[in-house]
Amino acid sequence: MSPEQFRAWRKSMGLRQKDAGECLGLKKRIIQYYEKGERDGKPIEIPKYIRLACYAAANGITDFDGERPVKENLQDA
Repeated sequence: MSPEQFRAWRKSMGLRQKDAGECLGLKKRIIQYYEKGERDGKPIEIPKYIRLACYAAANGITDFDGERPVKENLQDA
């Protein structure tokens, strides 16, 4: 997932950077790093677990209880 794809995911979800951070369990600053593609001038890769979390959120999955996904509308959460 490129920084551009990450930003496009966030915007397609209708989320502000702060909201995307809350959705993914990250601080807003990390969202900004991922969207910029670098941190302190060094390239930063979006980890696999974040890419998977983006996919889950895009499909309405907001949590996993160990047996089954928990689905909620993110706009209602």
